[in-house]
Amino acid sequence: MAAADCDDASFAAARQGQGEAVLCIERPEGRLRLNVEIADTEAERERGLMGRDHLDPGSGMIFVYPGPRTVAFWMHDTPLPLDMLFIDATGHILTIHPDARPYDETPIWSGGPIQYVLEIAGGQAAALGLAPGQRILPLD
Repeated sequence: MAAADCDDASFAAARQGQGEAVLCIERPEGRLRLNVEIADTEAERERGLMGRDHLDPGSGMIFVYPGPRTVAFWMHDTPLPLDMLFIDATGHILTIHPDARPYDETPIWSGGPIQYVLEIAGGQAAALGLAPGQRILPLD
């Protein structure tokens, strides 16, 4: 079963390795759909988007943690700029770090306890009108 919509069943199927997940971000101007890869194991979270030199518009990677925590990301071995959306356990964007610099090893902190991090191409958060407080669906 491929993830075709932003619903719980599609997200669960994607977490079981059955295709990409489709997430929706609720914005004032309407829902935005993104196709995302899921990184929900320690090894997948450590690898992330390292080594990638391209990310299609409307795509990204969601990092899923087993419970809320404060995290720091870095751009070690990541050649493309990324926007990082730090998302709390209720699915709301807590903070956004725009345009993380390629190969920079400076820690980028979540700004509080989060359970998810969504990485998209650098500059996309602003271009798409994403902001703290917006909700992302579905998440566990």
